[in-house]
Amino acid sequence: MLDQNVYFMGAKLTSAGFSTALLNTLPAVTFVLALILRMEKVRLRSLHSQAKIAGTVLTVAGAVLMMLYHGPAMQFPWTKGQHDATAAVGAVAPRDWLKGTMMLIGSCMVWSCFFILQSSTLRSYPAELSVTALICGMGSLMSGAVALVAERANTQVWVIGFDNRLFSVVYGGIVCSGVAYYVQGIVSRQRGPVFVTAFNPLCMIITAVMGSIILKEEINLGRYINLCCQDGCGCVIP
Repeated sequence: MLDQNVYFMGAKLTSAGFSTALLNTLPAVTFVLALILRMEKVRLRSLHSQAKIAGTVLTVAGAVLMMLYHGPAMQFPWTKGQHDATAAVGAVAPRDWLKGTMMLIGSCMVWSCFFILQSSTLRSYPAELSVTALICGMGSLMSGAVALVAERANTQVWVIGFDNRLFSVVYGGIVCSGVAYYVQGIVSRQRGPVFVTAFNPLCMIITAVMGSIILKEEINLGRYINLCCQDGCGCVIP
């Protein structure tokens, strides 16, 4: 659960679109770690290996492009005349933005290690549902203990209520943790961790579209180019 906690803190200090874009370096980091641990083999004369290397380069290039180049804002029918929610993001202090970026990078590293460890565990213990239950159970205990220490003076943070916070908790626990870990475990045991993370760029595309429609987040030219770059990476790496 460390990856989710660090990711949530990083997303809070940046934005939903930026956090998912930076997290799309996950396939590249996972590929490098799997290569170091000899879980993946690369033959430079093989077309399949060349596609993996090209996908890794595209992933990193897209993330760097979005961080260095923004460009003009892209106008869509559903954003015209609407309040831009990213204006509040622009008011974030540069120090907080940098801190959030570092947290997102750390989340990406921890998450890559999780996929490697999950794939290695399922090879000797092929029980995806049991592994998922153990992961969620231990994660709940550890996160609860940390939250009790960090928020011991503020009891209001434990009050959820029947609003978006309740939906976020339920959705995050059931879908993002339980269902996602179980499905990822099945695919990871059969195809490996790199194949699982190769589809992570779809998350950024869906998040960018939904963030633009629901949150009225601004999509600039740099992010649009990054979307195209990451979408091509998702088609290359598998």
